[in-house]
Amino acid sequence: MPFERGAGILLHPTSLPSRGGIGDLGPEAYAFADFLARARQGLWQILPISPPGMSDSPYSAISTFAGNPLLISLEVLAQRGWIDSTLVARGEPAPGQPASRVDFEAVKAFKFPLLRRAAQQFLETRGSERERFEQFKKETSWWLDDFVLFEVMRDVHQGRVWSSWPRELARREPEGLRKFGLEYQRQLEVERAVQFAFFEQWRALHQYCSQRRIKIVGDLAIFVDYDSADVWRNPEIFWLDDRLQPIFISGVPPDAFSATGQRWGNPLYRWDILKSRKYDWWQQRLSWAVKTCDFLRLDHFRAFENYWEIPASEPTAMHGRWVAGPKDDFFASIRASLGDLPFIAEDLGMITKEVIELRERLGMPGMRVMQFGFGDPGAHYHLPQRFETNCVVYTGTHDNDTTLGWWKSLAQGDERRDVIAYTGDPADGMNWAFIRAAFDSIAQWAIVPLQDVLGLGSEARMNTPSRTERNWNWRFQSGDLTRELAEKMAALAVVSDRAP
Repeated sequence: MPFERGAGILLHPTSLPSRGGIGDLGPEAYAFADFLARARQGLWQILPISPPGMSDSPYSAISTFAGNPLLISLEVLAQRGWIDSTLVARGEPAPGQPASRVDFEAVKAFKFPLLRRAAQQFLETRGSERERFEQFKKETSWWLDDFVLFEVMRDVHQGRVWSSWPRELARREPEGLRKFGLEYQRQLEVERAVQFAFFEQWRALHQYCSQRRIKIVGDLAIFVDYDSADVWRNPEIFWLDDRLQPIFISGVPPDAFSATGQRWGNPLYRWDILKSRKYDWWQQRLSWAVKTCDFLRLDHFRAFENYWEIPASEPTAMHGRWVAGPKDDFFASIRASLGDLPFIAEDLGMITKEVIELRERLGMPGMRVMQFGFGDPGAHYHLPQRFETNCVVYTGTHDNDTTLGWWKSLAQGDERRDVIAYTGDPADGMNWAFIRAAFDSIAQWAIVPLQDVLGLGSEARMNTPSRTERNWNWRFQSGDLTRELAEKMAALAVVSDRAP
């Protein structure tokens, strides 16, 4: 699908300076959309917005269809009469706790009880939203009913993994599910109302952005968590044994990020079974995803060509093997059913010519990351002189250090020498030299993490791959998005022909 030339900012909603200790879909999200409009940025790229599982990572979701309840704005719920407004401010960071970081455990302890309380109050009323709620349940029952069952069962079993539940629940025996549904009917309806609140707020924000000519670029993690509603509901499409335990899991071999590779741990798909079913589960997933966003970044695109298969018994990712993915057949089936979808291929890492050829046959733009472009001639693939038009350039991504943090970490050597040769000594910082180079390039899109726009260092890094703690928790501060910053970005967008 051809894209118009454009530019935007990468920012996950949890990084907004909203109330309650975490960014959400409330007033600050709308303020950020207003900033994008003033800065003449037509793209807002986010990370996955599903409820996170392990390590609070948005790429580790307990459902690929549900929304993350922590993103629900309590302020908006109070405005709609779901909850008393006096309760909203009680989740602010405690004295001494930095507002620039999300304390996920503290946020969950504060927010989940309030969300369920608000949902219960909503269910006890007969307001104007009830009709929309009933319609929402009807339209989404194909995933919502199983998700709320999974959520309540997890709660009843104190968070234990689903395969350890009683047999009738773990194996989804009809009579067991029926009895559970009757016993916990009220709790299930509360969880439905929570999801309704999320998607009401998300769609309102999406519409607000659309009215300002801002497109949302979503992110689709290729794999799902083992301890998820997706695997519990569809065990036959994953490599599981008779005890419902993973046989093979996902990851990548040793690379620049880790000497032992990255053992992600997601169960791998039975592509043979999915193919025999015309990829029905994936068709549902993608159909739902394009209803929530305007464009989709396909995370770990190379796995559609081939992927690293690790025996689940292995403690690291070192002893795996490459296995063929579904390749063109998958995308042909998806296109036949859903049309030409607006994909971006995340084609970073150990990329083979076969992966590149698959992306090119599909006509998808790939990714270039300027931080990767220095140190040796082979890295110049990530610099503007080697770009093709059909690509998306980033100064860095959520997995990189910020540009200033990266620049300050470079020792005196070839890489630092090459950066200076390429950019000179910019008066307003290396981050702006990279932003200008990205915007001035022929790449169809240029997207910049907000940390680079704000000129922040390593303290603002979002994620360090292979590290399991202290990730995903960065937030910017109220007052950071100044008029001068918007004007600088707007002028650059106009002169580089990227303004909407």
